[in-house]
Amino acid sequence: MLEHGGRLRAASERYRIPLSDWLDLSTGINPHGYPVPAIPAQAWLRLPEDDDGLLEAAARYYGTAELLPTAGTQPALQALPDLIFGERVTLLHPTYAEHRHAWRGRQVHTCGPDELAAHIPHSDVVVLVHPNNPTGTRFDSATLRDWHRQLAARNGTLIVDEAFIDATPEHSLAAAAGTPGLVILRSLGKFFGLGGARVGFVLAAEALRTRLADALGPWTLSGPARHVARAALLDSEWQAMMLTRLHTEGTRLATLLRQHGCREPAGPALFQWLCTPHAADIQDRLARNGILVRRFDDPSSLRFGLPATESDWRRLSDALRHIDLS
Repeated sequence: MLEHGGRLRAASERYRIPLSDWLDLSTGINPHGYPVPAIPAQAWLRLPEDDDGLLEAAARYYGTAELLPTAGTQPALQALPDLIFGERVTLLHPTYAEHRHAWRGRQVHTCGPDELAAHIPHSDVVVLVHPNNPTGTRFDSATLRDWHRQLAARNGTLIVDEAFIDATPEHSLAAAAGTPGLVILRSLGKFFGLGGARVGFVLAAEALRTRLADALGPWTLSGPARHVARAALLDSEWQAMMLTRLHTEGTRLATLLRQHGCREPAGPALFQWLCTPHAADIQDRLARNGILVRRFDDPSSLRFGLPATESDWRRLSDALRHIDLS
């Protein structure tokens, strides 16, 4: 129905349910977002400057200084095809649709996770969302590093979109950032629940970061966004608390879906994905109860984000009592 989750106004108009009455589970964004601190007046009055501590905070959080701040990862993923060599581009299917849109005009091949290894020798660029969105597919770090070595040996590039990796940081490739032929995309939208702030980082070799910075231009992040991002990246106590909470709630969501007929839900802590030939009907029935989930057509499937409150959990559970998810 929708290219992206979160388009609540369209659902509100279609089902004639007021915006305030919806439970939006369509985005995969942490519903317990970082408590944004007060923003000083100077953040609004002055142009943003790079010496405000954001880069140091990001380097501490990601474990590398080989990074470039961007307005979320969307501008970066759209700009990268103009900066990276290679005609033969391989992506997983299904995956986050914007990556395929960005590489239009190249020889784009899509494949399932079991076929990906066979495509590496025949690819110039491989783009992975890891863990994958929406399927939750993961690859072990050794496999990813080996694919990177194969690609880099012939001037190829591995691009890894780690939008949902924060809940399992041990699986990130950030420690290898700065190596030629490796680009990692990170953001504060999902784990930190700051999608509206539009804060992301590109972890890559210095030469590519310089070219990307030139392409994106100055002041890609607003002063208020930089202030909030710095606070969130430095707040290790909140991060540790949220890691525990999200893992607990991700398990709870998977259990709830199994109780209502879903045999094998999959996904990281922030969402669960299920394949079903009845995805359109299930989405519609939930929407008639004011619950919005994300539907995919190929394959027919649904993605459920986390409810925010106990009343939201009860509301979802009550709606699922009348729906078979198999």
